[in-house]
Amino acid sequence: MKLLKGAIMLVCMICICISCTTISTAAEPTMTAEERAKTIKWLKDSQQETLDALEKLSDEQLKFKPAPDRWSVIEVAEHILLAEGLLFARVQAALASETNSEWETKTKGKSEFIEKVMVNRQGRAQAPENIVPTGKLSRTELIAKFKEARAKTYKFTEETQLPLKAHTAEHPFPVFGTLNAYQWLIYIPLHNIRHNQQIAEVKSSPNFPKK
Repeated sequence: MKLLKGAIMLVCMICICISCTTISTAAEPTMTAEERAKTIKWLKDSQQETLDALEKLSDEQLKFKPAPDRWSVIEVAEHILLAEGLLFARVQAALASETNSEWETKTKGKSEFIEKVMVNRQGRAQAPENIVPTGKLSRTELIAKFKEARAKTYKFTEETQLPLKAHTAEHPFPVFGTLNAYQWLIYIPLHNIRHNQQIAEVKSSPNFPKK
């Protein structure tokens, strides 16, 4: 009888352990503290790098194009600004949608994929027409607008407690497919980092003005 009771208790303890393990490994729809801190750092660092390029280069350097079909530094910076507004709108669009019950399976591994593709500048794509630089903004206007847009993104990232990962919106490129609001959010600084590398390429051109 004692052996039977002991066996029953052992089975119950195993079941409890399995249950606790399942609960602890279930994905949370909100940002973790680590994810929030990492996103904030990306936002700060990428912004500063862009601002340094805009503030420290001469007008001639800002407007230099390595080739007729390539963007100048100031055009790349305008593209970063325009993309920020578009991408933050995708965050908001995802949050305005109903909770996606399949968010875990549909967005699994895509945060890491976005980081890899963006930071390593893998895959080239034609920018949508609405985020192609116009060349109409002055340096002063561009800096002011960029700071304003980034402040909005930064504030949201710092304060939101919403279940970002449970809300999704489709990416127009099939390679990305369904992204959750958190993934659309990290897309902003990672896209910035990608194009900061493009700025560095322009500056490394052999014909880049000395002043």
